[in-house]
Amino acid sequence: MQIHDLPYADPGVPDVRSGTRFLFWLGRGQLGGQVRATLWGLLLQLSIAALPLAVGLAVQAVVDRDAGRLGLAGGLLALLGAGLAVGDVMLHRAAVTNWITAAARVQQLLSRKTAELGSLLTRRVAAGEVVAVSTGDVEKIGWFVEALSRFAAAALTLVAVCVGLMVYQPALGVVVAVGVPVLALAALPLLPRATRRADVQREKAGRATELASDTVAGLRVLRGIGGEELFLGRYRAASQEVRRAAVRSARMWALIAAIQVLLPGVLLIVVVAHGARLALDGRITVGQLVTVYGTVMLTHHPLRNFEEIAMAFSFSRPSARRAARVLALTRSTSGPARGEEGRKASGDLYDPVTGLLAPAGGFTAVVCGDPDAAGRLAERLGGHPTDPGTGHRSVLLGAVPLDELALDSARTAVLVQDKDPVLLSGTLRELLDVPSPGTVRPRDALAAAECGDVLDALAQASADSGGDPLRTRITERGRSLSGGQRQRLALARSLVTDPEVLVLDEPTSAVDSHTEARVAAGVRRLRAGATTVVLTSSPLLLDLADRVVLLDGDAVAAVGTHRALLRDDPRYRAVVTRETDGGRPARPTAGAGPGDPAGSPAPVGASEGVASTAHDSVPAGDVPELEGETA
Repeated sequence: MQIHDLPYADPGVPDVRSGTRFLFWLGRGQLGGQVRATLWGLLLQLSIAALPLAVGLAVQAVVDRDAGRLGLAGGLLALLGAGLAVGDVMLHRAAVTNWITAAARVQQLLSRKTAELGSLLTRRVAAGEVVAVSTGDVEKIGWFVEALSRFAAAALTLVAVCVGLMVYQPALGVVVAVGVPVLALAALPLLPRATRRADVQREKAGRATELASDTVAGLRVLRGIGGEELFLGRYRAASQEVRRAAVRSARMWALIAAIQVLLPGVLLIVVVAHGARLALDGRITVGQLVTVYGTVMLTHHPLRNFEEIAMAFSFSRPSARRAARVLALTRSTSGPARGEEGRKASGDLYDPVTGLLAPAGGFTAVVCGDPDAAGRLAERLGGHPTDPGTGHRSVLLGAVPLDELALDSARTAVLVQDKDPVLLSGTLRELLDVPSPGTVRPRDALAAAECGDVLDALAQASADSGGDPLRTRITERGRSLSGGQRQRLALARSLVTDPEVLVLDEPTSAVDSHTEARVAAGVRRLRAGATTVVLTSSPLLLDLADRVVLLDGDAVAAVGTHRALLRDDPRYRAVVTRETDGGRPARPTAGAGPGDPAGSPAPVGASEGVASTAHDSVPAGDVPELEGETA
């Protein structure tokens, strides 16, 4: 395959049983490229190895004063020079092609797996490890695949050199034939230790990178508590550990490199000393001695490929193991049944674990006293079992389990917006350019999510956009926006997709109560007739729901309307109003009357009542990030 043919139409199904199997699966996948690179490598290496033969012929021709053989030797030198130039250029081209195509295949596989797993990927694998696999590890894997063909060419060349010298001059050829395998395998006992040291270095470097990422992501909080110096000290200590580990690893590889220089020198001395005695005894000619000497001297070139393949394998095997671990992850315990790849699903959404039922076309709110239970529920509603090994049945949409749907069909049917959604860098138009049926226009979604002030801020933030907020670039993860602005833009993106079932996990936790009331009304209006499930404890959202479900642990405890549950169910009232253990509310609830000790929320739009519920919509102990704050 050529570089201009990338990407692959189908990168294939990798062998992820181990890192080594994955590496050789990659090699087999581009066998044609490996063969071409090996052949070009043979042309290069054999041209180099044959140079001493031409030089020896020329020297002997001068000694014998034979002009004809001197001309033949000159022609042979010119031919070998041309072979060397062509082989070098074409080997480099073929080897780099193998490197790039192998890296591209791995990146395609990782991209496909990331798209398949979605947010579930970072719940099973650390985000830092995913980044490491898709960047540095991909390069190391490509290095091994690229070095494989050059190693094969070098090994075949050494075999040819040993056989050729034994035929050409048996007395010296035997010495070379015995010495070259020793040189090639001399560093083998040191490789396990070198590999272990390299693994330790990579592990420490990964921890330091993760610590740096966490520090940068939490810099705002660190400044607020004065913890910059503490984390700087931790990173300084981690970086020093990486430096010490890198020095220890480099020492071992330097020793291996020294052996690769020292032993060929020893062999060369032995060959020259033995050959000089043979020449003095008249058993070999001067030209033959020059030929053998030059051939042995040039064996260091193919021998360097032995050191390189050892390094490439040692560095790429852990990388391949990490890549295989990520690629081995599955979305669920089962996939679509044969012949059902195009199966569609519609109807009520039902979770058999908790007993939650969200009627089709309705607005259902779910109240969880335990945030972890809400997170597990959100995962299951997205078609991902919390623990595939528990045997829990998948969530049903109509009568169809979500994990039996093809991935495209499942995503069209159900979309889950996480509690902490991520905004990708790019323009606002690109952010809202998501797969959708086209029934909801981006401007309608932005209006429903109350993004007017966000659009004004974006329009003023960039002079290059010409006043069009959709052309304004959003920085990485939306860090230039406040928490509430990021949350509302993510909500608009979810609304644009217009799935059959939209699941929102705390979609208004970072906005003030006035904005929250307008957002709740906008979502209710835009999603009229479509199934919407909101995981929240905000009275403003709960009061708009057709149906409210209270979860106690992992089971449905009560079902009804917000006002009825607030009046009749003390468990529900304790979660929504943050009652203390003594039964008294932590703070008065808006709309409380003399005959209603718990109170009921004021109608949406009543400014005092709305303001008083702003704190009630935030979990105890948390402080909301209001709209006036910057990221």
